[in-house]
Amino acid sequence: MNAAQTERGQRLVTIPAERMVFVLSRLLALIVLVAGLSVLSPVFLTWPNVITVARQAALQFVMSAGLTIVVLAGGIDLSVGAVIGFAACVAATGIAAGSLTGGVLAGLGVGLACGVCTGMLVAYARIPAFIASYGMLWIAQGLGYILMQGNVIQGFPPALRFFGIGWVWGVPTLVVLAGALLAVLHVLLHYTVLGRSIYAIGGNVAAARLSGMPVRSRQVTLYALCGLLSGLAALVVIARVNSAEAGVGEDLLLPAIAAVCLGGTSLFGGVGGIVGTAVGSFILALSVNGMNLLGIDSLWQNAVLGGIILLSVFTDQLGGARLLRGS
Repeated sequence: MNAAQTERGQRLVTIPAERMVFVLSRLLALIVLVAGLSVLSPVFLTWPNVITVARQAALQFVMSAGLTIVVLAGGIDLSVGAVIGFAACVAATGIAAGSLTGGVLAGLGVGLACGVCTGMLVAYARIPAFIASYGMLWIAQGLGYILMQGNVIQGFPPALRFFGIGWVWGVPTLVVLAGALLAVLHVLLHYTVLGRSIYAIGGNVAAARLSGMPVRSRQVTLYALCGLLSGLAALVVIARVNSAEAGVGEDLLLPAIAAVCLGGTSLFGGVGGIVGTAVGSFILALSVNGMNLLGIDSLWQNAVLGGIILLSVFTDQLGGARLLRGS
C-alpha cells in the first residue's frame, strides 16, 4: 500500500471519529446544562418554561438551517439575517394588501432570489463568499428600509399565526415545523446525491471539481436553498411576533452562526450536520433562558454567549487536531 492510499485510509477513519466526538460532546453539554439549570432554578423544569425553551430553540433552528448547509460546503452566508428581514417585510406587505397566499409566496420568492444572486456571485463571478454575502446583507437590508419607509405592519391572519403560536396534538406548531424540517434536511444531506456533494465540496473543492462534479451549479443550488429557508424563517418570525418592520432581521445573523458553531459544524466545511445545529439551537436557547431565570444582567449575556462559542470552536479544533495526530 502506497503513502497516498495509507493517508486516505487514515482520513476515512478519522472523519467518522471526529463526527462522533462532535455529536457526543454536544449531547454531553446539553445534558450538563439541563441538569445544572434544574438545580439552580426551581422554575426551569416547569411546563410553561419548557414550552418557552422549545419554541425558542425551534425558531433558532429554522433560522440556522440554511446557513448550516452553506457552511458544510465550505462557504458562508452573512446575509441570512438581512434576507430574513427583507423577506419578512415583503411577505407582510403582500399579506397587508389582502393576499395571504401571495404574501407567503412573495416572501419565499424574495429569499430564493437573494440566495441565487449570492450563489451566482460566489460560483461564477468568483467573489469570495464573505464579500458576496456581506454585499447582499447591505442590499437586502437597504431594500427592506426602502420598502417599509419606517412603517410597522401588525396583525396577521390566524392561518399564518398558527405556525408561530399554534398547537398540534399538544405540541407547539413551531416545534412540529422544526422537526419536519430537521427530518427533511437530514435525509437530503445523508441520502441524496446533493447531500454527498455538499460534504465533498466542503471537504476538498478541488478534488470534487476534478472528479467531474458540477461544483459551480451545486454552489448556486446551496445558496438558493439557504435563501429559500431564510424566506421560510421570515414567515415563522412574523407569525411568532405578529409584526414586521425593516430592522426585524438585524440581530439574527450572529445567533444563527452561534447555533451552527455550537452544533459542531466546522467553519472550514465538510464536518458536521443538521442534527448538530438542532442541538446547538437548544444549547443556545437553554443558555439564554437560564441566564434570564438566574437574573444575569442582559448586558453580560452577549459576552457569556461569545465565550461559550469561542470555547466550543476551540474544543473542536483541539479535538480534531488530536484525532489527526492519533491517526
